[in-house]
Amino acid sequence: MTVLEAHDLHKTYTGGDGGAINVLAGVDLTLGRREMVAIVGASGAGKSTLLHVLGALDRPSRGYVVVGGEPVNGLSEERQAALRNRSVGFVFQFHHLLREFTALENVMMPLRISGKEVPEARSRAEELLSRVGLSGRMHHLPSQLSGGEQQRTAVARALAMDPKVVLADEPSGNLDLANGTMLHELLVEVVNDLEIGMIVVTHNRFLAALANRVLLLEGGKLTETVVADVIV
Repeated sequence: MTVLEAHDLHKTYTGGDGGAINVLAGVDLTLGRREMVAIVGASGAGKSTLLHVLGALDRPSRGYVVVGGEPVNGLSEERQAALRNRSVGFVFQFHHLLREFTALENVMMPLRISGKEVPEARSRAEELLSRVGLSGRMHHLPSQLSGGEQQRTAVARALAMDPKVVLADEPSGNLDLANGTMLHELLVEVVNDLEIGMIVVTHNRFLAALANRVLLLEGGKLTETVVADVIV
């Protein structure tokens, strides 16, 4: 089953001199359930821009995206935000946890925003934090958690709404080898166990090696590549 489709995506910005900067120039991509796709490429190639367009955080200049069978293009900002909250989870290099809230409260946040009552949101957050190995740390503030624990909390938060797709942008880029390895294993586990699709932007060949496919973003287009070409 396909959980995400991108067809002929273009993204053009206007540079400081008024000229056009073509970041995406005809990207086509399909993502299936229980599939992890790694996207690699040089810094500035547009990998984060692509994730933002795929996750309905930004609109393409041309082309269209379908998430979980629902077309994103043409939706109002409100309906696009609702689709994003319902169907897409995000994990970033820097976890973006809210510092004044505990791990449990951070994971509850998207559930509460969607209208879930506190008991239901709490139960779901506790379940997910246990899944990522943080059952004994859920009442700690982010400042009381290690970098790896913070990122695992971010993964739990991304899964809170039971999304069809998770988009991860350099998820282990700020972690040491041991914590990075633990996170990589966790990502593979949730893809298979929860039957979701995941797209991971990474420079880490160890993470890329775990993916079902590795795609190179170069010249605004995606092409199949091999792990050996991934820069650590």
